[in-house]
Amino acid sequence: MGKGVCKNCKKEKEVSLSGKSEGLCHTCYKKLIWKPKIVECKRCKRQLPMHAKGLCLGCYSSVFQIDNVRKWNAQLYHKIDPELYKKATQKCAICNFDKIVELHHLDMTHKNNSPENLIGLCPNHHKMVHHRAHQKEVFEALKEKGFKIPEIYQDDEVFKKL
Repeated sequence: MGKGVCKNCKKEKEVSLSGKSEGLCHTCYKKLIWKPKIVECKRCKRQLPMHAKGLCLGCYSSVFQIDNVRKWNAQLYHKIDPELYKKATQKCAICNFDKIVELHHLDMTHKNNSPENLIGLCPNHHKMVHHRAHQKEVFEALKEKGFKIPEIYQDDEVFKKL
């Protein structure tokens, strides 16, 4: 490696002085010549380029970066602080299920991200709260737990306005 002008991008960088990458910078070599090693992922057993630790990129991300992905999704989809998202989705407010918990806005206004408006619900209860046949049952359970349910849900007029 030595200082020079890359044959491909024409930028002055460290370039290889010999071998098959002669005259190319590291970035251009990776784009034009280098091919990633295809291996069987230790986790999913698919033949893919190895990212790190014997895992493909998807498996590596889901094993080692899952907390960062959750924080990113909280910011991207819910526009709330990751710590508030984590606190609200620790367990279902009705049944205390803690494996899969979804965020629900009590007043169904996604722009209202106040902590009092956000609760965690398991997928079953979250589906029920959005289904007219089961909604009153879920709201009654939430009222018993001490949550403040907006009065507009006493009848079906709210759905006719949407």
